[in-house]
Amino acid sequence: MAVLEVLHFPDARLRTVAKPVETVDDSIRALVADMFDTMYDEEGIGLAATQV
Repeated sequence: MAVLEVLHFPDARLRTVAKPVETVDDSIRALVADMFDTMYDEEGIGLAATQV
């Protein structure tokens, strides 16, 4: 698992609309695990797809 870079306001990339996930495969599962690690590392209570 990895801690990802988190974007913070006012980064313009936060306005990007995330694409829907059509198929959950191993790469999506790994990304979700990385997002959890990142959220806990940032001591957050949530994380949007566009933040990483």
